[in-house]
Amino acid sequence: MYETYWGLREKPFENTPDPRFFYQSPACAELWTRLLYVLKERRGAALLTGGPGCGKTLMARALLRELDSGRTEIALVHQPCKTSEEFLREVLYQLGHEIEVPDRANLVHRIQELLYEHHTAGKSTILVVDEGQLLAEAPIFEEMRLLLNFQLNDAFLITMLLLGQAKLGEKLKAYAPLDQLLATRGILHPLGQSEVDRYLSHRLRVAGRKESLFTPDAVELVYEHSGGIPRKINNICDIALVIGYSRKVEEIDGEVMYNLIQTERGHGP
Repeated sequence: MYETYWGLREKPFENTPDPRFFYQSPACAELWTRLLYVLKERRGAALLTGGPGCGKTLMARALLRELDSGRTEIALVHQPCKTSEEFLREVLYQLGHEIEVPDRANLVHRIQELLYEHHTAGKSTILVVDEGQLLAEAPIFEEMRLLLNFQLNDAFLITMLLLGQAKLGEKLKAYAPLDQLLATRGILHPLGQSEVDRYLSHRLRVAGRKESLFTPDAVELVYEHSGGIPRKINNICDIALVIGYSRKVEEIDGEVMYNLIQTERGHGP
């Protein structure tokens, strides 16, 4: 709708996990390095937590993009599983096995066979579990621990990246057998005020525009409104570009952003 007007190839503030738009802030550079190391070197399991909208799923997709797709099999579990058997079936399905397996024992055996098949073919296997705070606790955590028992002398046959809100970290600490297998853990925090401007510039650049669209006072208002949470930043900036297009302005300034924020809060027309 507004892309051509602003000199963009595509919308820059979509709330979809497109890894091209991941902004690696200086604050998360070390976390990125640690998580990527675990995934590349098959070091067992890693935990990434953070508040809603902070970009955990997007960061995970960006990390996976750094891996050799020809030598990596990936299973993405993003639906909450209520039982351990349901979890195992979802893992097996995400690994590409669609034939019905009758019971838990056969599920485990088939997963193990696939892991060894991948290893023999020179591939690593990565399991990404999203929204982990919604999982049933001990039974599924125990299945994760047992899957991590499939090991070679020098590496795990499966590597896990667990994503979720802070509650997931609390649940894992209460289940030591799995918690002790975490090679690293980290928290994705909201962006600081100085990072919001770089975040906006990064997403605009990926979408095809080098020049800034937001004045400094508009950026400050974006930060105050969003608290540095990327999802909220994307929402308000996307609408701002629509409003700016409709008014045929040359940039999004503080007045445009202030009026929009007031409207979004129910204080305007």
